Amino acid sequence: MHRVYCDANATTPLLPEVMEAMRPYWMEEFGNASSIHLQGQKARKAVDRARETLAEFFNCREAEVVFNSGGTEGDNTAIFGLLRPGDHFITTSIEHSAVLRAADRVADRGVEVTFVAPRADGLIDPEAIRQALKANTRLISVMLANNETGVLQPAEEIGKIAAGAGAFFHIDAVQGAGKVPFDVQRFGCHLCSISAHKMHGPKGIGAMYVRRGTPLEPLIVGGSHERRQRAGTENVAGIVGLGKAAELAMETLQDGTMERVAGLRDRLEAGLLRIAGTGVNGAGAPRVANTTNIRIAQVEGEALVIALDLKGVAVSGGSACHSGSTEPSHVLMAMGLDRHAALASLRFSLLKTASDADIDHVLRAVPEAVEHLRALAPETVASGQ
Repeated sequence: MHRVYCDANATTPLLPEVMEAMRPYWMEEFGNASSIHLQGQKARKAVDRARETLAEFFNCREAEVVFNSGGTEGDNTAIFGLLRPGDHFITTSIEHSAVLRAADRVADRGVEVTFVAPRADGLIDPEAIRQALKANTRLISVMLANNETGVLQPAEEIGKIAAGAGAFFHIDAVQGAGKVPFDVQRFGCHLCSISAHKMHGPKGIGAMYVRRGTPLEPLIVGGSHERRQRAGTENVAGIVGLGKAAELAMETLQDGTMERVAGLRDRLEAGLLRIAGTGVNGAGAPRVANTTNIRIAQVEGEALVIALDLKGVAVSGGSACHSGSTEPSHVLMAMGLDRHAALASLRFSLLKTASDADIDHVLRAVPEAVEHLRALAPETVASGQ
């Protein structure tokens, strides 16, 4: 059976070039990058080369790049590393759980937390951030691109608000990295988290931009790795893979790849909207090129995910971190959808390697699956309107 993977926002496969770049560092070049002998020196050079690439990717100094295990660690580090009892923290109600659960944890420890709600189209209004400011606001954390809807947030405007208030600004850029032009100087942030496996790199490795002078307390302590900002023996193969993935991502932002993907997404979206009772969550807002979130009346989203999987199409009902949950998406609920509509919504997120043939297959499979599910139990499913 021909299979089409439309869940790139959950994870992406390694590109062949990434795999080849990593291969030597599992076997031949196995050294510890902190060792001073030849094997260690070779490993250190590989880490340094990757750091140079990530500095170009972020548009920052090499010393401001910290390698870690991924987006969750980066988000946690920003929050736990800066906030203390009596501080005020501003974030949004549509963040990834890595931010939301960390916000709950610091709230239990005496930090005042404000969750700013989005507009109906999924955008955070910068003015709502400004109105939430207090004299003791220490940190603002807003994602660059929402993992469920793909909606791009106004990072530059929020960065200016943070600067004016003397607050630190963190961006969870896990879903935006490699999909939109990337520049921490333009964003005006002090901290920025990315994860390799969302951009055709390996799982378990990520990086964080930490602006020079930011008083960030390390989340993981031990040795003097990463300039004492993140202890632990470096994952050399993973770091090399992240560096190569970032290099390739910068190329795709210049060679028309993302414009091609956006065209495929728009064709997919237009085709799905021909199904009666459908709509786009986040319509009208700026979005990353590969993502659309569709609500489909008179079906249950989880049942449709299963039905499509049987037809060779992999999609998601929301964040992979909550896969299997019967609860509606907190993102869609925050945007004002009712429970039924949120549960009847699917996320389609395309790989950079997606093709016209892939879209053709999806546009055949989805209407068939929807028709089948509606015929099975039309009286028991919610309208989703």
